[in-house]
Amino acid sequence: MSDLAPDYSQMIADAITRRSGIVLKSSEFRRTREPSWRALEALIDTAEKRGVRALQPDELERMPLLYRSALSSLSVARAIALDRHLLLYLENLALRAFLVVYGPRTSMLEGCRHFLVHGFPAAVRAARVHFLIALLALLIGGLAGFMLTVNDEAWFTTFVPSGLSEGRGPASTKAQLLNDEIFASWPGAAISFGIVANFLFSHNTVVGILTFSMGLAAGVPSILLLAYQGLILGAFLALHYDRGVAVDFLGWVSIHGVTEISAILLCGAGGLVLAEKILFPDRYSRVDSLALYGRRAAEIAIGAVLLFFVAAILEGGFRQLIASTPWRFAIAAATGLGWLIYFWSPLRAKP
Repeated sequence: MSDLAPDYSQMIADAITRRSGIVLKSSEFRRTREPSWRALEALIDTAEKRGVRALQPDELERMPLLYRSALSSLSVARAIALDRHLLLYLENLALRAFLVVYGPRTSMLEGCRHFLVHGFPAAVRAARVHFLIALLALLIGGLAGFMLTVNDEAWFTTFVPSGLSEGRGPASTKAQLLNDEIFASWPGAAISFGIVANFLFSHNTVVGILTFSMGLAAGVPSILLLAYQGLILGAFLALHYDRGVAVDFLGWVSIHGVTEISAILLCGAGGLVLAEKILFPDRYSRVDSLALYGRRAAEIAIGAVLLFFVAAILEGGFRQLIASTPWRFAIAAATGLGWLIYFWSPLRAKP
């Protein structure tokens, strides 16, 4: 039996020999390729600190070659190297090089400027048909809400949640609507901008994003949400119409409503863009169509959130501060004209 027992000493010696060979191979691998890694690292440091424009033309030509060489080294190192620190170094180097070689060539500030000046308006113009469909859904809901409530105010409590009615309803008198709502005293800057505006922005953004995201369900929920928003607005208008204060109510709503309703419609339009590309992907697959046109829809939704922020400032801070119906209509008209110029100005037609 002793003759058949394994020679552990020989096995250990062979393992040590193989280990030494791998270590020597790894050391030689690192010695021969490390200069190119260091050269690439130096170029990356310069690009990260001072931008790609700080590199010389010959350095720009060398960087892709050094980057591919680093990727090759990483692939080999994963197969033969035992030094985990070397692997982490090469992985980090390759990632940094990728961001420099293939990353965006503009700063975040420049990217935001381009989005606000060109990207967002262009996306809205491209979705103008979807915007009109969203507007039609809102108007149909608004007309239905008004006609039903003006004939029977019991519909008001059906359409308007208690959290939105804030005590208003069929029992409200004309004096209550004027004094407690339309011409209520201004609560001060801290409450108006710090509390009310923040709540309105959060609430409206949630509704808008929900309307946008429901476009993934073929757009039907988006249309229904827009119609429901119209039902609420129509019910409110009917309640004030029955009290003879419809004009004052429209002025009170319009000062922020032009911006807020536009934002809601933009979210609906973005959702309908998604729905169209799901239902009618054209020559692409549905996944490819969403990938191609989803960016446009996302730009519309992101821009709509910015409109919600402006609407929250107008509604929370300035709606009660300006206690004049003509002035409220004037601000609403100026706001609407400003948005029309922003979205449809020919100066923004091309980047």
